[in-house]
Amino acid sequence: MTELIKMAFLGIAGVLLALQFKSVKAEYAIYVGLAVSLIIFGFLLRQVEVVIQQFSKMKEYMNGGEEYLGILLKVIGITYISDFSAGICKDAGYQSVAGQIELLGKVSVMFAGIPILFATIEQIQQLL
Repeated sequence: MTELIKMAFLGIAGVLLALQFKSVKAEYAIYVGLAVSLIIFGFLLRQVEVVIQQFSKMKEYMNGGEEYLGILLKVIGITYISDFSAGICKDAGYQSVAGQIELLGKVSVMFAGIPILFATIEQIQQLL
């Protein structure tokens, strides 16, 4: 919890610093925002490692469903990366690029979930 508070204050401080630069040199504001975002993203990656370890423990309890956890992790990763990238593009003023990244993320999630759809259809066919 204390690390979350530290990251929140870092984000607020970064935004305030970027606002100071925005009136003088707009490109510096983008660099400050990008640097703070990367630091917070690095913190997020450390947290994701803990979640992956917990998923590894969950695999031990699942019988044949391990592939679904892999798909879930993949979808979560796609979502975070596309959201992070789109946010940076929006902050830089490139909303159209951000929109394309978001669309790519959505399509990637859809394709990553296709094996689950096929497994569900197979289960339904076995019941009939």
